[in-house]
Amino acid sequence: MLGIDPGLTRCGVGVVDVASDRSARLVHVGVVRSDPGEPIERRLATIAAGIRAVIDEHAPAVVAVERVFSQHNRQSVMGTAQASGIALLIAGERGLAAATHTPTEVKAAVTGYGAADKRQVQLMVARILRLDEIPQPADAADALALALCHAWRGGGQAATTGAQLTPAQRAWADAERLARR
Repeated sequence: MLGIDPGLTRCGVGVVDVASDRSARLVHVGVVRSDPGEPIERRLATIAAGIRAVIDEHAPAVVAVERVFSQHNRQSVMGTAQASGIALLIAGERGLAAATHTPTEVKAAVTGYGAADKRQVQLMVARILRLDEIPQPADAADALALALCHAWRGGGQAATTGAQLTPAQRAWADAERLARR
């Protein structure tokens, strides 16, 4: 499951494996950065290259992207919408299922409270994934939260029960079966 917190300057990317019992394991977390001094087409190409690299390396079955919502800063919402479009386009090019979730949906799924603040989301992501530290920057934690949200809302079933599992998903499922014995 690949979660993407779209942004033009910082685009959070997080990959998790989620088992049928809803337990989750961190596979990858990071941020794709683009230089604000570059032309928009180069910035979008940088974001696209970073997302493609994560998909190539980790072969997620599903992509979850934060749904763009109205913000007071028009410039910020435009960059977010452009990065979101790039993420969804790449999912389509790669034949991956894709979904969008609002920030409120993600917060409610991860913390149980749709109005949770960023720190609460970061703490819960670290706790759920059994991490020693909170993923930084916040964009990285948000990407992981998106992946968890989508998996827990039923979007991960295809990734965990289908016949076409990635090697990482097969290894995780095998480990889960052994642990239950």
